[in-house]
Amino acid sequence: MGDEDRKVPIIAARERGPGPGRYGLPAATGYAEHDPRKKRAPAFSFGARLENSMFKKDCSPGPGYFIDSSITRRGRDGTPSYSILGRQQDPNLVQTPAPGAYSPEKVHPQGERHAPAYSMAMRTRYRKRDSTPAPNVYTVPSFLGSKVPTKMNSASFSMTGRSKTGGFSEDLARAPGPGAYNHVRPDITKRKAAGYSMLGRSYMPGDSTMKPGPGAYSPENVLVNKSKLPSYSLGIRHSEYITPLIVEVD
Repeated sequence: MGDEDRKVPIIAARERGPGPGRYGLPAATGYAEHDPRKKRAPAFSFGARLENSMFKKDCSPGPGYFIDSSITRRGRDGTPSYSILGRQQDPNLVQTPAPGAYSPEKVHPQGERHAPAYSMAMRTRYRKRDSTPAPNVYTVPSFLGSKVPTKMNSASFSMTGRSKTGGFSEDLARAPGPGAYNHVRPDITKRKAAGYSMLGRSYMPGDSTMKPGPGAYSPENVLVNKSKLPSYSLGIRHSEYITPLIVEVD
């Protein structure tokens, strides 16, 4: 195989001509701008609606007019037709209770004696002639103290308040109590003992930056001091039309 038979690959950068999308061919459909090189088929269109009043009076149905199959030229078809209606509610329907509506456990056995049962009736309507006062309207006099002169009462006693004059707590000398004097500190007349106090917490001056902990290091990822196989990576694609970098070296 010679050099003339060797195919040269096409490089997009060498092609300077426009692509297929740059050409606008005439259309082969429609009437306007039709391709003159091709045969044009006949074209048809719908006419416009006439605005004459004579055509507006025509109210005849079109081809889609529906004709009922039960209507004939002799009249309506006499074949009976049936349909399903809803169930009508019987006005005289007897509401028979279900078995769960009965409570036989509440019925006292027949023929057995049982204690009398009482109930509380509702309040009757008030009438004007029923103006009898209720029991709580009357006030019964108390038998404590001498309030009823016609009744015999027991002896009653009361407790009076404490008198400030003539009482056991009266201060006749007007002398002040022990609490009226000011307290003298023992440090004035005696030897003063050592005094202590509690200060606030203090911190030693130092560096406040965040230090990494033991778990922040990954010694298993360090391969500087170990033998390592060569590793390869894919470079970037360079164009043959880019000028190479030429550096002058003295």
